[in-house]
Parts: sequence; C-alpha cells; structure tokens
Amino acid sequence: MSFAKIYTRGLLGLNAPQIEVEVHVSQGLPSLTIVGLPEAAVRESKDRVRSAIINSGFQFPTKRLTINLAPADLPKDGSRLDLPIALGILIASGQLPENAADGFEFIGELALDGFLRPIHGILSIAIACQHAAHHLVLPAQNADEAAQLPDFQVFPAQHLKQVCDHLNQALPLSAHQTSNMHPQYHSGLDLSDVKGQLRPRRALEIAAAGGHSILFRGPPGTGKTLLASRLASILPPLNTQENLEVASIYSISGASHHFGQRPFRAPHHTASAIALVGGGSNPKPGEITLAHLGVLFLDELPEFDRKVLEVLRQPLESKEIVISRASRQITFPANFQLIAAMNPCPCGYAFNQDSRCQCSNESIKRYQNRISGPLLDRIDLHIDVPPLAAHELQSSQEVENSSTVRHRVIQAYELQIERQQKSNMALTPTQLEQQAVLDATAQNILQLAQQRMNLSARAYHRVLRVARTIADLAQSEHIKAQHVSEALSYRSQLNA
Repeated sequence: MSFAKIYTRGLLGLNAPQIEVEVHVSQGLPSLTIVGLPEAAVRESKDRVRSAIINSGFQFPTKRLTINLAPADLPKDGSRLDLPIALGILIASGQLPENAADGFEFIGELALDGFLRPIHGILSIAIACQHAAHHLVLPAQNADEAAQLPDFQVFPAQHLKQVCDHLNQALPLSAHQTSNMHPQYHSGLDLSDVKGQLRPRRALEIAAAGGHSILFRGPPGTGKTLLASRLASILPPLNTQENLEVASIYSISGASHHFGQRPFRAPHHTASAIALVGGGSNPKPGEITLAHLGVLFLDELPEFDRKVLEVLRQPLESKEIVISRASRQITFPANFQLIAAMNPCPCGYAFNQDSRCQCSNESIKRYQNRISGPLLDRIDLHIDVPPLAAHELQSSQEVENSSTVRHRVIQAYELQIERQQKSNMALTPTQLEQQAVLDATAQNILQLAQQRMNLSARAYHRVLRVARTIADLAQSEHIKAQHVSEALSYRSQLNA
C-alpha cells in the first residue's frame, strides 16, 4: 500500500479538533513534503521523524513522500504530530499492517532515538477522543494526566518501537487507568490565622457562598492579603465537570495544578494586559483564564496600570474572553472570582484620620481615581480592613477555622444549586427577579438606598444578589430587611 491515513488532534483554545495525517508514497526523487498549513515546529518534524524511524529499526523510504494535514485551513503547530506522521510513513511504505491504526488516535513528540516526549494539552485531546469513541496512544509521561478522564482508556508508550509492536500485535500495549478518587488537596492556609477582623471575615464568607467579588481597603499590615489568601480554603468543592475544565486549562498552559483544587492566581502589579487576558500569535490562556472557577487576587490594585485593569471589565460580566487574531478567534473561559486589595492613599495611612498620613487631599483623590468607576461598580463588596489593637492581636480567644465556615458556605451553595442550578452571582436580571423576592420593608429600604447612594442598575442587581446570598447563609427562603441592609452596608464604605 502506498497510502495511509492516521488520526490525531490539534489544539485550538480548549478544543482539540481532529486532524487527518494523510501520507502518500510515490515514485520519484527522494523527498518529503508536508502541506496543510504546517507551522515551523511541524515542518521541522521531518528530520525528527526520519531519525526516529531509522533508530527504531525500520527503513525510511527512499521515495517521494507527500504528507497532507487535513483540514488544510486549520493551522498546525507544535511537535505533537511527530508520532502520527511516523506511523503514517511506516504504514504507507508497507512496514506496518494496512488497517492497524483503525479505531486509534496518536499523539506525541519524537526524540531522534525514537523515544516519546510529553506534550501540553493532553487532557483536552483525551476529552475529544472520548467523544469520538477512539482509543488514544500517547507518551507514557502524559498517561496519568489523560487518565483523569472517567471511563476512558489510554495506551501509554515510551518508544516508537513499542507503538509499532502494538500495531503489529507482537506486543500489545497495556491500557492505563488511574483511580478517579483524587486526594483532597490542602494548602495549609486556614481562616483561623486571621485575628479579629469580624466584618471582613463575614464578607469573605458571603463572597465564598455566592461567588461575589470583594475589594479590601485599609492601611498596610491589617490583614488584607491574609484574608484574600484564605478565601480558597472556604470555597465549595468543584464537581467532576468543573475539575476537568480547570485541569484542561492548566494542561494547555503547562502550569502545575493539583486536581480538585480551586485555582488561586495572584499576578504582580507589573503584569501586562496580555498577561491577564492571554494572547500571543498562538493564543495561550492568561491569568483570568488560569483563575477560572477560582480566585484572581489583585494586590495593590491602584498600582496596576489603568489600561490593564480596564481589560477586566468585559470578562467580569461575560465570564469569558475572546481573543481575535487574523487567522483565528479563540474563546477562553474566565469565570473567576475577583478579590482586590488597596491602600487608601499613596503612603497607606489615610484611614480614620491617622496622623501618620502626610498625603494631600489632591494626591489621595488622584490615587483612588486610578481605579475607574465602571470597574468599581462591578465589585460587589467594598470592605474596610481597620488596624487591630494590641490586645486583639494578643487575644487567645479561639476563632472559627476554615472547616467550620466552609460547612456553612457549602450549605448555602447547595441551596442555590437546588433552587436555580447556579450560584447567585451567575443569575441574570430576569432570574434574579424570580429568585430574589423582597418583602415590603426590604423593597422600601432598597428604593431609598438607590436614591441616596445613586446606585446604577448594575449595582442595584449586585446588591440584590448579595442579599440573596446572605439570606441563603441564614437558611431563609425570603430576603428580609436585615439581609438587604447588610448587603447595602458592603457598598457604602467606598471612598468614605
């Protein structure tokens, strides 16, 4: 046979479109041509494949080889196509059985000696293979990651010769399966580390239960960063589908991640807009996507470039980011929980008329104006974090730990899932009208507050969502006046 077709996968955002590697061996001067929009790493594969085939004990055909990567309008990048190209050449040249690759897909980079090297994005590829009802042959170092997918078998190999022996049925590869039970990851950070600060702790609990965003404001050393870093320890657990979403993102990015853990990302204030939203000629996930279904913590918020902060406005509403390039448009998920912290002024001490502050009113105003009104309007809870007195820091009184608070958070979250199949933060205005029913007193309070605080329509709905979460924490079916009052109090602190 002079023709072979091997199935493999590309990567386009979080998707893994199928690629057909077609190999034709014909008479003519020895040559190897790859067509179908191959990028540099794919074009270079011809040299890796040639050496790998020879060093695996096979003959490299001294004929004209044409390799087509279909569909031709999909750009092909990376070294993951090495293994399918090599197998296509061996089948087309008659060194492997004609139908040996039926029902399989192949992925992996080849070393010159024929060994297989791991690749990024293997979980997205495995998910796509499962949907296509194909088995996947992949590098052994990627096996555990791919086997996180429930009810899916993968066949790991360390060398091209092992894959060829499997297709020849001389020495079949063993299916690799790992337990779907993953140990719960514990970061060691606990809410009991926070002394005092009852109001910020309460706000953190509300944020965790309903998926709300928070802005902590206070002088240096009051515990803003400490509070933010403990949020992940009280968030409800991810379900199986959510775990796979997060794991797929980290698989593509190549960053480390503990399966079952909600992400916590804390980029430095010198980060660029592309670092936050993602991008590049071959778009990769940014910080907001790496924080998907987890926490994005922006410390020293006013120190971020204002143009960088403005890119957060759209994904905070849409929960996704669309990156457009001339050749493609890629959508990454960005359903993150924003936690921000800031000082009240450049020196940090303009809080409750602290005498240490020497900043002028103009410099304080200029500092706070680094954060735009539209971005502040999208943050649900604005919390002052005051300095603690010595007796509060020295107190030996026990405070609630993360486990206790998390139990209440999970109860409130399960109420939301049972009632509306989503968190309160994800409710649309129409759904909010159905789920956030106010009594007469609560309606009057909210109406009066809207007039006095000049709340926008967005802020009005965000107050309602927070009130709904407070009611859920109290195990109350209806939103009462005290729930609305507390929700409003978390917006009145700003610029005080």
